[in-house]
Amino acid sequence: MEARADVVRRSIRLAGVVQGVGFRPFVHRLASELGLAGWVLNGPQGVEIEAEGAAERIDEFVRRMLDDGPAGAVVSSHEVSAVAPRGESRFAILESCVIGVRKPALAADLAACEACIAEINDPASRRFRYPFTTCAACGPRYSIVEDLPYDRRFMSMRQFAMCRECAREYNDPSDRRFHAETIACPMCGPKLSVIDAMNRELASGDSALHAAAEAIRRGQIVALMGIGGFQLIVDALNESAVGRLRERKRRPDKPFALMFSSLELVREYCALSANVERALTSEAAPIVLLDRLERPAPNRPALAGKVAPGNPRLGAMLPYSPLHSLLLAEIDRPVVCTSGNLSNEPICIETEEAIDRLTNIADIFLTHDRAVVRPIDDSVVSGNAIGIRMIRRARGYAPVAIDLGSGGPSVLALGSHLKNTVALAVGREVVMSQHIGDLGSAPARTAFRRTLDDLRSFLPCRIDLLACDLHPDYASTIVAEQLAAELCAPLVRVQHHHAHIAAVAAEHGLEEPVLGFAWDGSGYGLDGTIWGGEAIVVRGAGFERVATMRSFRLPGGESAVREPRRSALGALHSAELEPPASVLGWFEGEMAERLLGILDRGHVPVTSSIGRLFDAVAALCGLRGIATFEGQAAMDLEYALDAGADREGAYPVMVQREDELLVGDWKPLLEAVLADLRTGVAITRISARFHNALANFALEIARAAGLARIAIGGGCFQNEYLLHRVTTLLESAGFQLFAPARIPINDGGISFGQVAAARRAARESEDVPGRSR
Repeated sequence: MEARADVVRRSIRLAGVVQGVGFRPFVHRLASELGLAGWVLNGPQGVEIEAEGAAERIDEFVRRMLDDGPAGAVVSSHEVSAVAPRGESRFAILESCVIGVRKPALAADLAACEACIAEINDPASRRFRYPFTTCAACGPRYSIVEDLPYDRRFMSMRQFAMCRECAREYNDPSDRRFHAETIACPMCGPKLSVIDAMNRELASGDSALHAAAEAIRRGQIVALMGIGGFQLIVDALNESAVGRLRERKRRPDKPFALMFSSLELVREYCALSANVERALTSEAAPIVLLDRLERPAPNRPALAGKVAPGNPRLGAMLPYSPLHSLLLAEIDRPVVCTSGNLSNEPICIETEEAIDRLTNIADIFLTHDRAVVRPIDDSVVSGNAIGIRMIRRARGYAPVAIDLGSGGPSVLALGSHLKNTVALAVGREVVMSQHIGDLGSAPARTAFRRTLDDLRSFLPCRIDLLACDLHPDYASTIVAEQLAAELCAPLVRVQHHHAHIAAVAAEHGLEEPVLGFAWDGSGYGLDGTIWGGEAIVVRGAGFERVATMRSFRLPGGESAVREPRRSALGALHSAELEPPASVLGWFEGEMAERLLGILDRGHVPVTSSIGRLFDAVAALCGLRGIATFEGQAAMDLEYALDAGADREGAYPVMVQREDELLVGDWKPLLEAVLADLRTGVAITRISARFHNALANFALEIARAAGLARIAIGGGCFQNEYLLHRVTTLLESAGFQLFAPARIPINDGGISFGQVAAARRAARESEDVPGRSR
């Protein structure tokens, strides 16, 4: 057919998260509505479109594509160019193109949409109570995809051939499952089953779901195969059941996450704000850390005390898959929903693996035959009336790319040792992996290597640079050195606290110089000591350390991380203060005397860590001598605060100059803490004065540095009150504060900061490939 003179044709290229989010069906419906001809397909760099019609209709088409796209879509860039009209009369979805250079276009797993949940609860629907119901707008994505583009043939759904009815829906432009790659139904899709530790099937289909629900009601522990791997489920109202889970999982104190059947039920146990509700009900459906109510709503039973012992907050989430929704509706109570692993190991993703590793934890296994391709834990965010902050970036957020604003060499960053993530920068965008965890175990290091291989497989490119932590003994550093040799690529070693601040500066596009406060438990310093109470000024590819906390010795080194009593003893010894009986009482027999002897001889690590200072004060206050998880003593001190903390005054921290460095001397602070303890001052007041002292220290350093823009990062700032107090004080004094929003403020954001620092180093070095890009 010959094209009319008033008809134009445009080639449109969209990059970003535009595959796996229902974008092609959306484009097809929009083009049909506007009377346009042409086609759309998934390509290696995103979505490719050619549209033909009246010029004003094409303009409206482009505008609405960018403004009104599917909920999970993120268009990071678009290109529109003129091509010759072809006189076509219809708009079609073409087969995906797999040839060409790839751009980051990976979609995260999406929570079940309202329409799918309504469908599984409708007795008239052919998907009534079907736990694998999805559509073009929801369902698993990254957890089941093996390659790009996002087509069924490249995911673990390929083994399930569509039945006639599913095929009809898939090809019907008016159906919401039009080109839904995860489409399935009870006739042709995955099947559910309950098995025991001997891999014997006890029930299947809907009976399996009933059996699992009944087991949970009886107080048993169920290992459930979820979107990103196995989870351990137990009745959150049953004290003995939660206790058994703690004992079997070897997790004595660390809070468990909870899953509630509805937002209304969450509201009966937790305080909710509009920001929090949006996070809970978003497509990402993360665990949200919430302030718990002093007591549940009337007629609601209390949660088991062992769910989150001594913690005024609860980690809450809503069912994000049809399987979770059906199970929670049947149980009709909150459940503990925690990772299917032993502490500090990656989660299980295969049934055989779960039977092998979880047999001593779970009583039965609720599993299915849709393979999970990679482990993806639940994301965690912290929420309040002000906003949402990322704590653990995983399901629902990873691996969605983050735009750096400018291009550069490709960088593979291997992250930190704790809360590890890895990141790959290609062009303007950085793809961060899901949370991997601590690399202290062999299974975790295996998962780390698989995740690296994953990223490189999805985004095959020449690696121009590798980046890693400065610490020579981190597992991530050792692998980075091996890869640098294999790939003949330069390796950039980025100091830990520099990476924290570089990450914030890059996320917010801050112009340098930037003052950064990097406060955490530990990071390898340029002088070989353990840093952790740093103020640095980032300029270009480097940084200047302008302030720090007074250092003290840590008897036992790594043991002190798990034993706050050692931090207390080391701090008191360094300050030449006599340990009170309360501190000596933490130690058995002659242990304290032996440690004091070691401190006298001086052959122990030295630290400036504010995280360890938190530990020392918590131990002095009698809150905790030995911790069972990272940051526990600091959390105890934070949770000792009461509502009037900002009016309690502050302990003194004397700032003095040592050569070119400002040093915060906390000896007067410790003396004041000991004096208050002797006179019986409440721990709530001591905690408040300690927190306020740190905020005042930050303000004094900010004024001395004289820079308007300030970035904050590091695990200490997961402390809500500390973050609030520092922010309030400095902003009241006229400074602009920036904290991470889309990346974790803890070590989970280190890989992103390593990318930013390595890119900056590349721009300042003629010797690094890709400098001119």
